[in-house]
Amino acid sequence: MLSVRTDRLVAILLMLQRREQVTAAEVARELEVSERTARRDLDALAMGGVPVYSVQGRGGGWRLLGGARTDLSGLTAGEARALFLVAGPASAATPAVRAALRKLVRALPEPFRAQAEAAASSLVMDPERWGSSRVEQRPPRFLDELQDAVIRGVQVRLGYVDRTGAETERTVHPLGIVAKGPSWYLVSDTEAGRRTFRIDRVSSVDPTDDPVHRPEGFDLAESWREIADEVDRRRTPLEAQAVCVPHGISVLRIAFGGRLEVGGSTTDGRIEVVIRGHDEYMLAGELAGLGEWVEVTGPPGVRDHLASIGNALVERYG
Repeated sequence: MLSVRTDRLVAILLMLQRREQVTAAEVARELEVSERTARRDLDALAMGGVPVYSVQGRGGGWRLLGGARTDLSGLTAGEARALFLVAGPASAATPAVRAALRKLVRALPEPFRAQAEAAASSLVMDPERWGSSRVEQRPPRFLDELQDAVIRGVQVRLGYVDRTGAETERTVHPLGIVAKGPSWYLVSDTEAGRRTFRIDRVSSVDPTDDPVHRPEGFDLAESWREIADEVDRRRTPLEAQAVCVPHGISVLRIAFGGRLEVGGSTTDGRIEVVIRGHDEYMLAGELAGLGEWVEVTGPPGVRDHLASIGNALVERYG
């Protein structure tokens, strides 16, 4: 991982290649550092053998000797995209390093800038897994090709094998990649609307030259939250209503996570909650140990199961 100062020096070099001349004040403003730090970085470039020199007097600044191009001129679009993948929300880099890399976007040559910015927002990490899905030891086969299509903004002819083993082919508009626990998903628009594909079920990827029709204002993280919420609702279709003492809400959040919805206060000071589960019996089992904090008010089936569990516990341990 690049250090923050290395990021600044790279940014300054790219600024010099793009603008031909910069002042310490411009460097300081663009990289959000002091002028003193900007001058020190420019001096460090010169002392390190980079052909940078200062022009004194009115209209002066810093330039590359003879309009020289550093080795950074060999930076390809793919390398620029790869660099900025560590600047996005999925990055494990520190906030300071991500901030420095995002500033570097502004110094990239124009042809690279759009794809670099796309790379920074092409991936979302969702650490919570669904169910007991197996751990994938390596990224799926077509992950790189699909992420490249997202960043370049091109449609893809996608071969896909569904959970029944049926294989289909369709043209999709790739919008983003999501890592959900150990699994990877492609979020796309299709003729049938927004769809999500497990990438380990993708059988072929054939990029086209046709541009993706990206919805105005599309935000991958927000879209994924909506998709994940809908999947969770389908996986846990049953809703139980209950009231909880205020200091028990934190216990419920730990126990149920996103399956808990917190409502308003009742006249006796307790808080209304809704808890989603797979079925009445399983949800009653999860709630049975929380009687100190929670009173279930419905549905009747969950209350009946709770009563049966309570009677069985009293009979065995009473």
